[in-house]
Amino acid sequence: MSTAVILFPGSNRDRDMIAALTKISGTPPSTVWHTQTQVPEADLYVIPGGFSYGDYLRSGAIAARSPVMEALRKKANEGARILGVCNGFQILTESGLLPGALMRNSGLTFVCKEVMLKVENANTVFTNKYEQGQILRCPVAHHDGNYFADPETLKAIEDNGQVAFRYAQGTNPNGSINDIAGITNETGNVLGMMPHPENLIEAEHGGLDGRGLFEAAVEKVISTAA
Repeated sequence: MSTAVILFPGSNRDRDMIAALTKISGTPPSTVWHTQTQVPEADLYVIPGGFSYGDYLRSGAIAARSPVMEALRKKANEGARILGVCNGFQILTESGLLPGALMRNSGLTFVCKEVMLKVENANTVFTNKYEQGQILRCPVAHHDGNYFADPETLKAIEDNGQVAFRYAQGTNPNGSINDIAGITNETGNVLGMMPHPENLIEAEHGGLDGRGLFEAAVEKVISTAA
């Protein structure tokens, strides 16, 4: 299986993501710079966390208009799997690949801590290694993670089963509406989430709760290719 990591000026979680993808898939991912107008063929594309363009204007707003995003949008429309984590989630909403928006945290402060996640939909290509309703540990580190959508959009997301993860057990760190921590697009091949599963894939680093997400994506791609 092949993977690719999209890089922007200000990305700073790319090495964590590259390490996670290499460990899970056994092959280092390709890296794609934001100015590229084409992306290599890959089974999974990932936009990592960080502060693209220094979060100027709005988090993810400038990156969403970078040349590489047109190529990524085409891949998404073709059914390619795309994962955006933290700043990657912000970029996916700003680019229109996911609905809604990420606003400033309700406390107006940067939050860096561990939260609990509930697996809201275990039937996606990213979550099928988990049980429905399973509670996971996962770290967050963001300033603009307060997910918001207008009532009509929110109802559609909920009705379509697009909420993949919710903050659980009173650990919502940012005021996100309906405790939403991660959503997919309508077809389920694009996932955006604020928590960082790439930081919990090894027991030596504190736990394995994030590993299932990457194993699910890898396994699904392999079985499809077969």
